[in-house]
Amino acid sequence: MTGLLDLPTPCLLLDLDILERNVARMATAMARHPGVILRPHMKTAKNAQVAEMAAPGKGPITVSTLAEARYFADHGFRDQIYAVGIVPAKLDAVAALNAAGNAVKVITDDLDTAGAIAAHPGKLEALIEVDVGEARAGVAPDSDELLAIGAALGPRLAGVASHSGHSYAGRSAAEMAAIAEAERAGVVRAAARLRAAGHAVRIVSAGASPTALYASHLEGVTEMRAGVYMLGDLFQGQIGTHPLEDIAVTVLASVIGRYPARGTVLLDAGALALSKDRSTQNAPRDWQFGRVLDLEGKPLPGEAMVVRVHQEHGEVRAAGDTPLPFDKLRVGARLRIAPNHACLTAAAHDRYHVLRGGRVVAEWLRCNYW
Repeated sequence: MTGLLDLPTPCLLLDLDILERNVARMATAMARHPGVILRPHMKTAKNAQVAEMAAPGKGPITVSTLAEARYFADHGFRDQIYAVGIVPAKLDAVAALNAAGNAVKVITDDLDTAGAIAAHPGKLEALIEVDVGEARAGVAPDSDELLAIGAALGPRLAGVASHSGHSYAGRSAAEMAAIAEAERAGVVRAAARLRAAGHAVRIVSAGASPTALYASHLEGVTEMRAGVYMLGDLFQGQIGTHPLEDIAVTVLASVIGRYPARGTVLLDAGALALSKDRSTQNAPRDWQFGRVLDLEGKPLPGEAMVVRVHQEHGEVRAAGDTPLPFDKLRVGARLRIAPNHACLTAAAHDRYHVLRGGRVVAEWLRCNYW
């Protein structure tokens, strides 16, 4: 086993003990809804070993790029939804994956694209994306467009899909449950209208991590898609997806400068290793560019955070009145940074250094290409 002092910095750490807790928490939540399967979204984890834990037995998964679809298919995950609106130029690639024995389904909210899917000679199925309040993509459940796209797809229609990304604005279990119910009702209504028009709709797919955890019931839904719950981050920890201490990914960094007169230290992890995401500025506690932890994953005195990032540098300052422990933060000392947004922070790294009990036990590669 390797120790944290032996790793190059900056690098991405993955704590298996926390990951297992997060996966188990979602499994327990989903067990409240018999007949509804979990189709975990792998766009954040981007790793086959994590997928094995989240979708045991090579179960159904969600992906967000063709590269992810190929990567997970190569690792035996056949049943996939490619949950980003498809463009006709990518249909050949999806059909080739399906000709090799996979079942990769696409989504669309566009009438012309639906016609292209229907006319394609390859094996293709599509879900219609339904807007249930996020207003990012999708057609309204009661719209004429829904039925027109269903008619254009014809037998290529597999179902409907929604995403309640606006659940991230929720700040209580009651708010999450209300958003989850609005999503459930909307996507189920869309499915019912398509069925009434004579279409077979076998998949009614919904979800985001908060709504999957807090939905009071899921009548009419066949599956839930959720992803960030596996790794967690500072934003999700503040909206109740997981306890704040259950963030499974951190960035290991080294102190490269210390400045007691300014009250700061400088790390070798900046914008490239941490991202410039500021999602927690809209949360109860703003961690700026990341919460600073010691090697055991415990907060530094003064609730230190990364307050500014340059390309390769991150500046750390205490948030409270307690100063940084400069006697321990000599050049070469190591710290861990909990991310605001795990998707973006992890995307900067090509592998996980996997921890068990605080020790490095493995190295897992990530699918970090398009």
